[in-house]
Amino acid sequence: MPIVVNLDIMLVKRGMKSKELAEIIGITTANLSILKSGKAKAVRFSTLEAICKALDCQPADILEYVED
Repeated sequence: MPIVVNLDIMLVKRGMKSKELAEIIGITTANLSILKSGKAKAVRFSTLEAICKALDCQPADILEYVED
């Protein structure tokens, strides 16, 4: 898939664990794991907004388009 999820990179940069982010944004660690792995078929804007707010970043810091 040409959309790459760089959520792990942002978590390391912010010194935050997945479990902590999941609690802050109000989703399960399982759903966050699906998003982090790139297996999610969609992401709600409200979830993306919450992630960006929690990590103090922009959507482009998390999502990247890489041509095949």
